[in-house]
Amino acid sequence: MSEVGSVAQSYGMEALSANLAKKQQVQEGSQTLQLLDSTAKSAPQASASSAPVGNVGQNINIRV
Repeated sequence: MSEVGSVAQSYGMEALSANLAKKQQVQEGSQTLQLLDSTAKSAPQASASSAPVGNVGQNINIRV
């Protein structure tokens, strides 16, 4: 009977570990989204009316 209890305890610890890992991932994801949101709010917005001047960056030379 002790072997069955040991297996059950092992599965319980594994489930607990998976649950804690999931909670940590959710928390990190939430923090990342908050960071991205705050960065998007503080970043200067590009003006849609500003047209590029000259042809800088228009031609790209690619050598293989």
